[in-house]
Amino acid sequence: MSLALGVRILERTLRLRRLAVLLGFFQALIPATTDARAQLRVGDPLPPLGDFALEGDLAAAPTAGRVVVLDFWASWCAPCKASFPMLGALQREWGGEGVTVLGVSVDEKKSAYEAFLSRLQPSFATVRDAQQRLVKRVRVPKMPTTYLIDHKGVVRFVHEGFQGESTERALRAHVRQLLDEAR
Repeated sequence: MSLALGVRILERTLRLRRLAVLLGFFQALIPATTDARAQLRVGDPLPPLGDFALEGDLAAAPTAGRVVVLDFWASWCAPCKASFPMLGALQREWGGEGVTVLGVSVDEKKSAYEAFLSRLQPSFATVRDAQQRLVKRVRVPKMPTTYLIDHKGVVRFVHEGFQGESTERALRAHVRQLLDEAR
């Protein structure tokens, strides 16, 4: 092997090693840039909803000092549609005891959001996250996902999806627990 060929191989090897070191460095940064901590988890405080430019009347859904059932939904989601009667029942039954149910639509099209509400006529407050700010901050894992927030504003339970009666039983038990703790 000639000296020139040996030098080229060594230079290429050094470049590949530098590239490998740089790739390892950037891979280490990926979790920091995607910020896995940005997902709303049990134990996290609920971020101020007024910071997210939600469309709708947040005043109709007071959260301070209340147990909050924060449900993310979409008009195209069949389990979301199935969950609405149960969410309405929670609001009717426990609203006077300090429960606020708030549905957050992730629909991009206002017409889809309005048509869904027109058909289902929910008995709880709903808003639309048209700019997807809140849903990106929370990083909602699936539709629907329901976050239960205690009277201190801390996420205590997260329910992914809606499986009918089993989800309803679990939500009711958790809401009752949070109401009892608030006393």
